[in-house]
Amino acid sequence: MDFDFLHELSTPAHTKIVMLVMDGLGGLPLEPGGRTELETARTPNLDALAASSALGLSVPLGPGITVESGPGHLALFGYDPLEYRIGRGVLEAVGLNLELEPDDLAVRGNYCTVDATGVVTDRRAGRIPTEVSKELSKLLTTKIEDVEIFVETVREHRLAIVLRGSGLSANVSDSDPLKNGYAPLPVRAETPEAEKTARVLNLFIERSRKVIEACTPETSANMLLVRGFDKYPHFPAFPELYGVRAAAIAVYPTYRGIAKLVGMHVLKFDGNTFADEFTALEKNWDDFDFFYLHIKQTDLAGEDGDFPRKVSLIEEVDTLIPRLMALNPEVVIVSGDHSTPAALKGHSWHPVPTLIYSQCVRADGMAEFGERACGRGSLGVLPAKHIMPIALANAGRLMKWSS
Repeated sequence: MDFDFLHELSTPAHTKIVMLVMDGLGGLPLEPGGRTELETARTPNLDALAASSALGLSVPLGPGITVESGPGHLALFGYDPLEYRIGRGVLEAVGLNLELEPDDLAVRGNYCTVDATGVVTDRRAGRIPTEVSKELSKLLTTKIEDVEIFVETVREHRLAIVLRGSGLSANVSDSDPLKNGYAPLPVRAETPEAEKTARVLNLFIERSRKVIEACTPETSANMLLVRGFDKYPHFPAFPELYGVRAAAIAVYPTYRGIAKLVGMHVLKFDGNTFADEFTALEKNWDDFDFFYLHIKQTDLAGEDGDFPRKVSLIEEVDTLIPRLMALNPEVVIVSGDHSTPAALKGHSWHPVPTLIYSQCVRADGMAEFGERACGRGSLGVLPAKHIMPIALANAGRLMKWSS
């Protein structure tokens, strides 16, 4: 969808859209012929909503392509992830409200565990406690050559790292092998102008390893992985594109960062539970037209291979759906940014169950929200970037086109 064309069709309306994103929603059965996490969960409220909705399976990028949260969310917001690319480091940094200067290089870091042979045994270091992580991050902040390096904990093992200096380039390779059972990779320059950046990063990683090993005998963290290099991008602003006052409700900094980068207003609220997020939705209902509400823990349970916990978390979200529907939104979208099956302990390429509710949708009449039900839905298998135009049309926010 061409943004200029879509903006041309946008028209004001007194309607409200809610996009509920359960991170890593899609799953797989644990045995052939079984049920996925979403199909296993008892979800009477989502099932009732599904009966009045159009169902489908959304694809964040393309068949067989596994994505991270950044591209997955950009697609849900209507941006083509191939055109609007972004490194994970920027999302983490912006989500923490770190001020990025034009030449700064932002990096995503992970504390991890390696064995005596240098092989990664746990990319998340047992989800090191946030308090311990913060203390380590203070010690890792340093200067190498003429490059200042700032390290901030996002949450648990996740870090935002900012390099500030001359001649920095994002054209370097990741050190993170992305799977357990492999040794960390050296950072390599992919272009001649990135040689300095690669050198500084490798020196920083080696220094960090020594600091971590010396300071964390009580934890499993003993190494640092880096990936997702990028400088601050400039994307078309979501509110201007679609003519909506847009707000984001998210606990994790990464997802607040994604929302900020596309121009959404990130709401501050007390607490960090699912119920707290829905309370923030209720309190701010009159002030915005579009709400992005993010649920993170479903993804974490999938990454941990914890099928029962992912089921339980979906069920917890389901109990809050009546609070959402009591606000009488004109359009509700329920989906995920990607699939994270517990059976695979990680993100996957499988299309994501998606529901679009409105008063004027052609409801499929299937009173079940799950992978197989969505596979039979009228939306079919659709690119995730097409969800926003469909939502805007159902909200009466796109006028008729005439050539």
